[in-house]
Amino acid sequence: MSFTLPDLPFSHDALENLGMSKETLEFHHDLHHKAYVDNGNKLIAGTEWESKSVEDIIMGTYDGGSVAQNGIFNNASQHWNHTQFWQMIGPNGKAMPAVLEKEISNNFGSFEKFKEEFTAAGAGQFGSGWCWLVQDQDGSLKVTKTENGVNPVCFNQNTLLGCDVWEHSYYIDFRNKRPAYLSNFIDKLVDWESVASRLK
Repeated sequence: MSFTLPDLPFSHDALENLGMSKETLEFHHDLHHKAYVDNGNKLIAGTEWESKSVEDIIMGTYDGGSVAQNGIFNNASQHWNHTQFWQMIGPNGKAMPAVLEKEISNNFGSFEKFKEEFTAAGAGQFGSGWCWLVQDQDGSLKVTKTENGVNPVCFNQNTLLGCDVWEHSYYIDFRNKRPAYLSNFIDKLVDWESVASRLK
């Protein structure tokens, strides 16, 4: 099926006081995400993927360990990644539901240990990519990182939280200080109710 750019679930200036500027969202959502949608639609037109879901396209075009993925995968996966990203952040400062707090404590020892592991994964991702909190098939939670547009769908993992560490996500607001961006992301931007709702 064709890709559609989703509206942001909040206004472009809603995160100004939380470390993500209107200018960043105008570039990140309106230009970068839109480019993945437009390019992806051009690439799947007239192919076997035209009628498939974005998840099916990701699974069907992912090339294992190759860093240089094909164009259809790159645009489909980045469209999926960003669609999730907008749903995982927000301006409302929602507290972490008890069920998620318990799962994080059980799997990482404490929220602070989780935060350390998550921010280290994002800061340690060389070049462009993402860091994730995922739920594995056995129900356990773990922190992972992926290069470029690769995401947990490729590994049959349930995505709970993802942070975009491509420079377009943070450079306007944080310049080259990726660790500061990641810490701010965890402390101020995550919609923990959205994260908890993804638990299986």
